Amino acid sequence: MSARDNILRRVRAALGPADAGRDERIAAKLSQHPRGPLPAMAWEPVGRFRQCCIGLSSTFDEVSNLAAVPAAVAQFLIANNLPTQAICWPEFADLPWAASALEVQPRAANGDDKIGITGCFCAIAETGTLMMYSGPTTSLTSSLLPDVHIALVRRSRLVRAMEDGWDLLRREVGDMPRQVSFVSGPSRTADIEMTMVLGIHGPYKAHVVLVND
Repeated sequence: MSARDNILRRVRAALGPADAGRDERIAAKLSQHPRGPLPAMAWEPVGRFRQCCIGLSSTFDEVSNLAAVPAAVAQFLIANNLPTQAICWPEFADLPWAASALEVQPRAANGDDKIGITGCFCAIAETGTLMMYSGPTTSLTSSLLPDVHIALVRRSRLVRAMEDGWDLLRREVGDMPRQVSFVSGPSRTADIEMTMVLGIHGPYKAHVVLVND
């Protein structure tokens, strides 16, 4: 027996016999569990989200609707002397990218892609954080592998606190996805002599586009 088999055998023994009602009891416990103390959060969500994004070294833009996204993305890329080729989540495949002289492919990112355009499950106003989960059409590599991550955030998916994000995920998705990711600005580390460096473990630049539809 391998070490892995031995560990799993001990876990199964500790869990005991299969219990048909276990999942239902866990779900009930989560739904009835009271929240811990929260700050007053006496701020307007959009303004707070914008302020926090900028404080995290992200750049920020707003558009009126999804159709206006390609022009805003093109303006950002050109202003920062970035490539106009990108990949995006499939849900954005039909946006008028070509009309803004952009070449955007709806697929997951690979190691050669420089620009990744994604949505998010929701965004957390309190911290300027994007909440994302992995799925067939929501590849997290598209936010992790490219040098630049452009995130499209619908205003209707802006929640106040992380607790609201988890509640929304349980309500709309049900079973937990394989991976839930929280993105707060570009990748960074200060491990080396306490010097902040961007882009060490992921994108060096993050750009948030708030879609007000």
